[in-house]
Amino acid sequence: MTDTRILSARTDTSTESLTPGEAFTLPAGADAAGQRVDRFLAAGIGTLSRSRVKALIEAGQVLRDGTPVADPSEPVRAGATYRVEVPPAAPAKPQAQDIPLTILFEDRHLIVLDKPAGLVVHPAPGNQDGTLVNALLAHAGDDLAGIGGEKRPGIVHRLDKDTSGVMVVAKTERAHQALSATFASREALERSYLALAWGVPSPSSSEVEAPIGRHPTDRKRMAVVTRNGKDALTRYGTERAWGTACALLRCRLATGRTHQIRVHLAHIGHPIVGDPVYLKRVPGSAKALPAPARDALLSFPRQALHAESLGFPHPVTGETLRFTAPLPQDFKDLLALLDGDAG
Repeated sequence: MTDTRILSARTDTSTESLTPGEAFTLPAGADAAGQRVDRFLAAGIGTLSRSRVKALIEAGQVLRDGTPVADPSEPVRAGATYRVEVPPAAPAKPQAQDIPLTILFEDRHLIVLDKPAGLVVHPAPGNQDGTLVNALLAHAGDDLAGIGGEKRPGIVHRLDKDTSGVMVVAKTERAHQALSATFASREALERSYLALAWGVPSPSSSEVEAPIGRHPTDRKRMAVVTRNGKDALTRYGTERAWGTACALLRCRLATGRTHQIRVHLAHIGHPIVGDPVYLKRVPGSAKALPAPARDALLSFPRQALHAESLGFPHPVTGETLRFTAPLPQDFKDLLALLDGDAG
């Protein structure tokens, strides 16, 4: 049986969680007259995005006094009663696959995990399965309430395939909206990465503020650009250095552009060890290392970049959450080799 809730347009539904298969009835008061109906309904329900309400209107799932609402931009009529029917979430197109995950935290709203290097986040051409989304579909199962009408996890941010570390994923549409807003505004958001870079930056702590956009000739790469780029700011500090050869940097993101840390560090002449895209030649600083360490760094099969910590407010309770993930073994082995050769 469909569960129907009667809401006022001003009802605070922040403590409620929307379950697909429910119906909501919202009476429109005089103060709502003239508003766009999709905006009015999204605000009144509180757990559906405006784009989701628009899709429901276009699918004939929204009624005004029993008559289907045809246009999401239609003005609200005072005194009318609106009914929003949310069908059960459709099965996700990606298939669930039993891929081991390291879960740092989970509740009914979100999952925080330590993503291993080598795991693609989302299915795409060339990587149709074996992704984090496939793994999450298997792990979360029926706990996924549906994002955009589809029973799938809500990817809020991404880590490159070969970058390891902390990620948060939404399990409900409401959590997805709130987390997406947090990442977009960057308020109360903390992201810290560890990167092993060639050379030692001077000064040892500073920031790189340079716009990032598509490379003008190689569209698969990003680059610091002078036109049509997006503002990007990365702050870094040197944690350790091995002579003049390389340094372990802690990077904090003030923005979240594609490949931001990799692009910014390469831009200032300190590309990340193992970066297959932005490290184009053997750095001169490699000569300062003993052969075993030099060979290990030059043959490292991925960018030595790790999302060490992530802090954000819980999308429902507002509680401040902060999670850390230890360096993966291959990264630790690389640092141990550097320490051994330095000793």
